[in-house]
Amino acid sequence: MEKSRIGVYVCWCGTNIAKMVDVENVAEEMGKLPNVVVSKNYKYMCSDPGQDLIVKDIKEHNLNRVVVAACSPRIHELTFRKALQKAGINPYLFEMANIREQDSWVHTDRTEATKKAKALIAAAINRVNFHEPLDARTVDINPSTLVIGGGIAGISAALEIADSGKTVFLVEKTNKLGGNTANVDLTFPYMLSAQQMLLPLIKRVQNNKNIQLFLETEIKEIFGYIGNFETTITPKNNKETKLSFGNIIVATGLRTFEARKVANYGYGSLSNVITSSEFEKMLMNGRILKNDGSEPKNVAIIHCVGSRNKDYHEYCSRTCCMTALKYANQVRSALPKSNIFEIYADMRAMGKGCEELYAETSRRKVMFLMFDQQNELPKIRKAKQGEGSDLVIEMNEKLSGEAIEVPADMVILMTAMEAHDNAKEISHAVGISMCGNAFFIEKHPKLDPVATTTNGVYIVGSCQGPKDISDSICQARAAAARILGTIAKGSANVEVTTACVNEDLCCGCQTCIKVCPYTAIGFNEEKKVSVVNEILCKGCGTCGSACPTGAIRSRHFTDQQIMSQIEGIMSMSLSLEQ
Repeated sequence: MEKSRIGVYVCWCGTNIAKMVDVENVAEEMGKLPNVVVSKNYKYMCSDPGQDLIVKDIKEHNLNRVVVAACSPRIHELTFRKALQKAGINPYLFEMANIREQDSWVHTDRTEATKKAKALIAAAINRVNFHEPLDARTVDINPSTLVIGGGIAGISAALEIADSGKTVFLVEKTNKLGGNTANVDLTFPYMLSAQQMLLPLIKRVQNNKNIQLFLETEIKEIFGYIGNFETTITPKNNKETKLSFGNIIVATGLRTFEARKVANYGYGSLSNVITSSEFEKMLMNGRILKNDGSEPKNVAIIHCVGSRNKDYHEYCSRTCCMTALKYANQVRSALPKSNIFEIYADMRAMGKGCEELYAETSRRKVMFLMFDQQNELPKIRKAKQGEGSDLVIEMNEKLSGEAIEVPADMVILMTAMEAHDNAKEISHAVGISMCGNAFFIEKHPKLDPVATTTNGVYIVGSCQGPKDISDSICQARAAAARILGTIAKGSANVEVTTACVNEDLCCGCQTCIKVCPYTAIGFNEEKKVSVVNEILCKGCGTCGSACPTGAIRSRHFTDQQIMSQIEGIMSMSLSLEQ
């Protein structure tokens, strides 16, 4: 093994790191450690000049390993690996020390933060001595794509890919396309017809020769890996069909919250207390009427039903406020003499044209009343004789500080959006993760918002979290572009930091098979040993930590590499204390 010649680069990250860490002193001290040939600091290592500095030093100083101390490796590890490749070094002879999220951002004492930075970088230097070159692996790409979900996001993604001449399998579990958008009258903030937008798209899907549409069909299992996935589906009243495809787009959307769970609102027991979905149907039918067929004189719209409340869902459903403002305008246009009450917790008018809609609505004789979402929800009761309305909403109005009663003949509940019952089954089928709210998790919320940690699987639309139509379409087209790029290339890189089994040490207990979250490990019955499918393996290390005999080795995370990192951080910490 050749002698290590390490280059160390400490990033200022503007003032994000330099404000709390003495980066110049850190770089100077790191230059004194064994095998460190050059140690420098720079304001933005991720910038082009910063990367050029690394490339230049590799060539001038004959460096064969590099350590960059900067932000999280999730953000820029790939950036620096590419810089090493550009200089002719294997990209895995690189290690990153996170001195921003794990140091400067979480400390207030500059001296102690500087000491910690030195320890973290010393650990990275110690570790990179034992890094091994890893060769890139690629797989061929099947040009067909599976799209799960026929809502606005799934339709948009399918058309984008199909219009490029590639085959799309579009699977929808209901008997029609359109998802939630099919049940919307007008869209906010410009009051445009949802149906005039949606129906031509559905027609294009039905007439597109490159789209194979499967209605009333659900995905149960998917096998394979990026470029080579397979599944078997059984459409209703049809024969079993086997599909092969190279990429997957999950666009399963969300469903509405069950309003009966909020007892204060009396949904299901009080007449004319309806959900936003039911009101949309009323609008699409062209009349706003009570159960007895008469027009309501007092219409109340209650926000955040099931959202932003610790007893139901703590997240914001994002579209409810704007939809409620849309309803107020539609009611005002249809029933110009009615009294309209917007009963809200916080008004969130984000997005182009939305604040303007809020301002315009406030000028249309709509009364805005604020309640405390966390402590006391409004309560709806049947009105007593002589109160002048069918219903009464009792609430503590937050802005005035007074207990008030709001007359209502119709109450519209702005119900939250939540994950479908089968979200977990979908996540298992395609091999992706879910957050605590059962939304699918993206690879990176900022840098890779439509990809997932499973190569070849993308998430678009509200299955990733509540969002409006325009954002869903943006995500759909972004995922389609990523897939078309992969198809055009013809191949895709796959993970190389995978697990491998030492057959001489494997006892055949199959513990690794049970714990693998990616079903990447099988069992060789003839040899009685476990076998890793390195294309499916994501290098998470679960199997390696569970193996009782130490037969599984994780490339790039070997015992020697991890122990050297621990030794590095401990030895530096002890020397700084002395």
